[in-house]
Amino acid sequence: MGTSAEEPPSPPPPLEWDQSSSDGEEPSPSTSISFDRDRHVAYLEMMYQMLPSYYQSQEINRLTLAYFTISGLDILGALDRVDKDAVASWVLSFQAHPGDKNQLNNGQFYGFQGSRSSQFPLGCDGVLIHNLSHLASTYCALATLKTVGYNLSNVDSKSILTSMRNLQQPDGSFLPIHIGAETDLRFVYCAAAICFMLGDWNGMDREKAKEYIIKCQSYDGGFGMVPGSESHGGGTYCAVASLRLMGFMEDDILSTSGASSVIDLPLLLEWCLQRQAADGGFQGRPNKPSDTCYAFWVGAVLRILGGYKLIDGKALREFLITCQSKYGGFGKFPGELPDIYHSYYGCTAFSLLEEPGLNSLSFELGITDVAALGI
Repeated sequence: MGTSAEEPPSPPPPLEWDQSSSDGEEPSPSTSISFDRDRHVAYLEMMYQMLPSYYQSQEINRLTLAYFTISGLDILGALDRVDKDAVASWVLSFQAHPGDKNQLNNGQFYGFQGSRSSQFPLGCDGVLIHNLSHLASTYCALATLKTVGYNLSNVDSKSILTSMRNLQQPDGSFLPIHIGAETDLRFVYCAAAICFMLGDWNGMDREKAKEYIIKCQSYDGGFGMVPGSESHGGGTYCAVASLRLMGFMEDDILSTSGASSVIDLPLLLEWCLQRQAADGGFQGRPNKPSDTCYAFWVGAVLRILGGYKLIDGKALREFLITCQSKYGGFGKFPGELPDIYHSYYGCTAFSLLEEPGLNSLSFELGITDVAALGI
């Protein structure tokens, strides 16, 4: 739990800490040759109820951990394992609010803070001091709210969008937080997803963001996190998904005339397909080992483009099975203990592979289609 004097409404929120220490047991891969849905449900349900003690170092990312856990259960068709009302109340308690509308342009960002440890009490004048709202936490908050069926029209979207526009830089990139930090494609994606989920593009200048994204495409077809940097699977996803969300890229664009695309599609497709390694998994960069999460980051790009049918799905599935833990969940590499991040992206990867019994994904938003459509 965080250190705020005021906790969210009962029943208690998810993701409490387990104060016990690790037993030091060695990693062991799953002995199953099939996707073990029931064990994955059990693993994520356990994470929802109580996080292992080693996650305390990620306290600042508690909202993100909640997003992976709750959206993962949704993909697995097990959202009934969570108290949706309690989750919504808990998530909403992390939004920062200005004292009055005149503060919306004071340079601060009035989005969602990542945890209780980034919340501070109001000053004597009623002004929130040390507002640590973050674009990534805001994306995770809204995605989680949509997952549990909360109507986002009830969120204070004006505060989010008006103040978020102040984070956009002259080159089109975004700071993630008002006190300053790196700018890269991750935060362009977060801003685009936030605007898309709220149904209002007043939070960003799309044309400037598009120009920034275009500058991030490298000579080899992939996208670096910033202009001139090495192509990266995560950066490539952020670029392509952002362009799709912002309306600059058609769905399944490879089946239409790609000549009008704002990016180099043939090179991008080739770069993505080259990321499937000899072991069947996907790597994030050339000469790197295959990693569970890139089956989503690169696989989702291929889904958006309409090129997923060109991968070796059987080989990918076999690789992912080797990353599946006998305890439920997925590790980063074959035989490693599971963690929440890779467990979520292992589930998303199997959804992309159309594993029976799993809910389909909104490739651009990283949540289920049902959650994205608000059904």
